[in-house]
Parts: sequence; structure tokens; C-alpha cells
Amino acid sequence: MAKTHKKLSPIDLLKKFIFITTGAILMAVALEIFLVPNAIVDGGITGISIVLSKITSIPLGIFLFILNLPFLFLGYKQIGKTFAISTLYGIVVMSVATQLLHHVEPFTSEKILAVLFGGLILGLGVGLVIRFGGSLDGTEIVAILISKKTRVPVGQIIMIINVFIFIIAGFEFGWDSAMYSIFTYYMASKIMDIVVEGLNESKSVTIISSQYEEISETIQARLGRTTTFIYARGGYSREDTQMIYCVVTRLELAKLKALVQEIDPKAFIAIESVSDVLGGNFEKSAIH
Repeated sequence: MAKTHKKLSPIDLLKKFIFITTGAILMAVALEIFLVPNAIVDGGITGISIVLSKITSIPLGIFLFILNLPFLFLGYKQIGKTFAISTLYGIVVMSVATQLLHHVEPFTSEKILAVLFGGLILGLGVGLVIRFGGSLDGTEIVAILISKKTRVPVGQIIMIINVFIFIIAGFEFGWDSAMYSIFTYYMASKIMDIVVEGLNESKSVTIISSQYEEISETIQARLGRTTTFIYARGGYSREDTQMIYCVVTRLELAKLKALVQEIDPKAFIAIESVSDVLGGNFEKSAIH
């Protein structure tokens, strides 16, 4: 039987409120004090809003709010009420903050500096909001829905949408600004990934070897990491064996490979990136 939704504690709600507010304000700062005054646009709904604001002279905050409203409904239907409420709050704060900052003098008129600092602050702001359960742009929701219908990957759909936005920006602001905008978007997306996924990227390692007992004991003794045995059967040899599965940090990866190859030079080792590790016993034990 499915469990009912568990309400957040007051501390968790406060934390969510603080970080979504901070993220939305940071995005407004990036837009109004760095990017928009230097004719640099972002991707997605934000980019469309910037272009429309330039064409019509209507404040950017109004377009940010109005254009994102339809996607709030889609987000509510696809992801849930908590996401929709968090997104609505973030968009309202961002829209109000851009309106308040509209007449503030930009920090710099040097486009390279605007790209660097604007992209950094933008990625940080968007990443904080996403990490705490909201969104400041409806493009990803649209991409998810289109992907379900067309089977085209979400990332490709977002890229296609943004290509059109940057082409329009090129006609409206000039091609230099369009190229600066592409670099800003790329930089902001990388910063956003770091904020959402964290810097401590781990690696999951799967090892297949006839010396699995010794390898497992060595990993636990020399690296202080626990391992898990997974039953396996060779497709060619038809022999039963045990695969070793463990999660290590990037810094420990080279040592783990050396330990395995020291015991069994022919061992099969498969390594994958892990953006986050929750639960279980990932704490490092004392090394003998």
C-alpha cells in the first residue's frame, strides 16, 4: 500500500523557503544587473521574456510571471502540488525582484565580465531553487511532455528550443550578443549541475573476478569501504560467481583499481559516475 505524502517539518519548510527565496533573488540579480543591460539573454522561457521585454518595453518581471503560469499547471499535473507551489513562489519572488532591480545601474558594461559573473550567479540561483524542489523556468516541463510523445530525449528538446531562442536573440540584439548568450547559458548550466548534484561526485564500481572474496576483504581493509556481493552467472562459462559492488570517492578510485589488479590482473572492472549517495552505510571505516 502506497504511503501518504509526509509533510515537511517546520525546520525543513524554513530551509526550503530561505533557499528558494535566495535562488530567485540571485537569478533576478543576474538578469537585471549583469545580463539584460548588456544585451545577453538566457535560454528557455527567461530568454523569450527578455526578447519580448526588449520588443515591447514591458517590464521583464511581467513576462517572466505570465509566460511561466501555464507551466505551473503542467507541473502540478506531472510532478505534484508541492513542486507547483514551490515553483509559483520562486517565480513570484523572481518577478518582483527583477521589477525592483530594473532601474539599478549594472555592475559592469564589459560583456566578458557580465557573461562570467552573470552566468555564475544565474546558475547558482537556478540550482538552489531546483535543489530545494522548485523551478524558475517552464522549458524543462515542456521538454518532458514532448519527450513522452515523441521519444526524443529531453536534453535534445531543450537544446532545440534554445537554438531557436538564440537565433531570435541574434536578430534582435546582434550576433555578438547571441554568441555571448550561448556561452552564458552553457556556463550557467554547468554551475547549476554543481549546485544540484554537489561537488563530491562518487563512483560506483562493479568488479567481476574469481578472487572476489580476497578483493572484497582488501577493499574493506585498505580503503575502509564496505562492499556488496551480487550473484551472477557467466554467459559464456555458465559458471556461478559473485560480482562485487561498491561506491568510492573520485580520490579513492585509482587506489581501488590498483588493489584489484594487484590481486587479479584479469579482473573485469566497470566504473560509473554517481551524482549523489543517500542512505546505507557510506561512511568510511578506519583503515587497517
